Amino acid sequence: MRRFKQGAALAVATVAALAGALATSSPAMAASSPISACGGGSYHVIDQHDLGKATVYLLYNGTTNCVVTWKDSPNSTYVNAVMRVEGSTTWGQDPGNFSTYAGPVKISAKGQCIQWGGIYGSAYYTSPFEHCG
Repeated sequence: MRRFKQGAALAVATVAALAGALATSSPAMAASSPISACGGGSYHVIDQHDLGKATVYLLYNGTTNCVVTWKDSPNSTYVNAVMRVEGSTTWGQDPGNFSTYAGPVKISAKGQCIQWGGIYGSAYYTSPFEHCG
């Protein structure tokens, strides 16, 4: 009986370890829209700029700004989303050869002006400091 309990415990531990390995090795789900990339329905688009084959979106949820550069179709072209608070020299950014979008880049800047933008290949946009609220 003791040997059976040890074997059963080992089997349960092995199954749990395998399940954990499978859970951590599965790919992340890609967002289906700029709103979902920022984290869901509490975000809404407050500004956007066309980059040709992509659009950079500025979203807001009442306390946090979020920037996403969204491609019109999946490809391997370089893309970036950027943002900073007025008075800061540090840009939040998410650069790379992502398939569908760059970002989200989030900054809590309630009551402060922000500068935001995006890059798609050689096309880029950087706003003036704005949305000061």
